[in-house]
Amino acid sequence: MSAVLDRPDSTPTQRSHRRSVNFVRWLRRIHLYVGLWGAVLGLLFGATGILLNHRAVMKIPVERAVQRQAQVKLPEGGFAKADDMAVWLQAELKLEAAPSRMKADPPRRITWNDQPVEQPERWTFNWQSPQRAVSAEYFVGNRFLKVETQDATPLGLLMRLHQAAGVSAFWVLLADTIAGGMMVLSITGLLMWTRLHTMRLATVVVACGALLASVWFLWTAGTGA
Repeated sequence: MSAVLDRPDSTPTQRSHRRSVNFVRWLRRIHLYVGLWGAVLGLLFGATGILLNHRAVMKIPVERAVQRQAQVKLPEGGFAKADDMAVWLQAELKLEAAPSRMKADPPRRITWNDQPVEQPERWTFNWQSPQRAVSAEYFVGNRFLKVETQDATPLGLLMRLHQAAGVSAFWVLLADTIAGGMMVLSITGLLMWTRLHTMRLATVVVACGALLASVWFLWTAGTGA
């Protein structure tokens, strides 16, 4: 019995080493499966993110949407409230949901061609979906309102999905899992690199602390300006 207890692999140091090795193996499995989950959507978000970041600088010839404008005649009597017009527009344009954004700007005085002009009350409506964006503008007192639609091209559709424009709650939650997965990949990757060695762990902690301090300093400096 004493011979078994005195074996080198039964010492506290060896048992601690085995626990560390098992923990690193567990981290590798998590890193692998989370990476597999996020591979496809991560590629989508990465590619569309590059296009969004560099479309202006690199002059990437990407037509994101086909725009169409129309003047829509109001029914007799018009509408007393923006909410009533929103309901009518939803039915007239055969839109499935209520406006994602609606705004009523009060009358105000503006300067046009160096002359003061009275602008009447202005109503704006916006509908958003990954495939299409619809906006309407109406000045109270007119008999027509302006409607503009933007039909996304295939590449524009991917970009709108990247920006979560008009998407469902399911897509938002799905995108959140990708963001969470990236965080898990980062943490597990750092822990696997350290192999739970004290010096490497200390290096990671100091580096992360310095990074957070830099972000906090830049944020406070920006808000203070």
